[in-house]
Amino acid sequence: MNASGTASAAAPRRRPRDWVVDTLLFLLAVLAWLLTTANRLEASTEVAPAWLFDLDQVAGALGCLGLWLRRRWPVGLALALVALSTFSETVAGAMVVALFTVAIHRPPRTTARVYALSVLAALVYVVVRPEPGVPAIALFLFGVVVQGAAVGWGLFIHYRRQLVLSLRDRAVRAETEAHLRAEQAQQRARDEIAREMHDVLGHRLSLLSVHAGALEFRPGASPEEIARAAEVIRENAHLALQDLREVVGVLRGPVGELPQPTLADVRQLAAESGRAGMRVGLREELGGATVPDLVGRTAYRTVQEGLTNARKHAPGAEVVVRLAGSPGEGLTVEVCNEAPGSRPAPGPDPGPVAGAEAVSDPGPGQGLVGLAERVALADGRLEHGPTAGGGWRLAAWLPWPP
Repeated sequence: MNASGTASAAAPRRRPRDWVVDTLLFLLAVLAWLLTTANRLEASTEVAPAWLFDLDQVAGALGCLGLWLRRRWPVGLALALVALSTFSETVAGAMVVALFTVAIHRPPRTTARVYALSVLAALVYVVVRPEPGVPAIALFLFGVVVQGAAVGWGLFIHYRRQLVLSLRDRAVRAETEAHLRAEQAQQRARDEIAREMHDVLGHRLSLLSVHAGALEFRPGASPEEIARAAEVIRENAHLALQDLREVVGVLRGPVGELPQPTLADVRQLAAESGRAGMRVGLREELGGATVPDLVGRTAYRTVQEGLTNARKHAPGAEVVVRLAGSPGEGLTVEVCNEAPGSRPAPGPDPGPVAGAEAVSDPGPGQGLVGLAERVALADGRLEHGPTAGGGWRLAAWLPWPP
């Protein structure tokens, strides 16, 4: 850093308030100098030689002028005035102001050291220039009390400023943390929306892919079969667009929540897959108890992921969905499909059969990875893998409070 930069950092530009304070303190020191001089001139007897009186006046004048440098070099100025106070009484006012400045602008340890030197200087003064008729101990204690009061006042202002800065910094930090928490909450909400849209659109688009592939695979299908496949394609394309509009609307405005499915919607999900040509069997062993929203939503997404994977990788295979459990024991969700048929999948890119390593949409296991995170958030367990008969089993256990 260059010299100009150092000087700028050490002596910032004075504000109007600083000029007022500096002027008042300068006038206070000048007043103390003048009063001390007048009191000495009015004394009936001479107590000091003329040269010491003249030197005292020069020291007092220099001390008062030096106060204009107190913001730039507070410690250096205080030490110089403390040294002059060992013989000069007119510099006392300027020295008290310098001690006050050090207490405000410097650490308390530095202030304590400078104050200790000022006490030592007061002791030297009462030895060098004793006052007739005034006990030395009384004069010494008076100086210590005045200097201590100035230092105490300065320390009070110092700690008060530190407290204000600390509170201001704490407020700024709290505001920053609040913004950060809000951003993190928004990001979590957006991630949740992204997971929901992966589940919903993956299910809808898999239906579109299956039926569009069926039309390509069977160009000689009857008009009734073509009409039924076209109806499924049209219906699911409309639902997919509707879901997409919902999430786009949420992302354009403040982050909100998409409509969430419940366990009761599993029946509609199974029926929808049945209308699309899948053979789906639904077994419910719940005893009519009400399932909590988080558990029901996670169970729904588990069934949805299982049906989507079965539709993609085991076309034509029978799928059995089982929901069982009770409060206190937990909810078990199973989606099992038979081994895929020998005929190829009716889409342009059928992917691996159920039971192979990759069973997901965008990449190896991405759908199951997202589902595992969802189940873990509900404090549940997820299992998946091939069955002894060559099929595939996806199962989740979810806690169900009593």
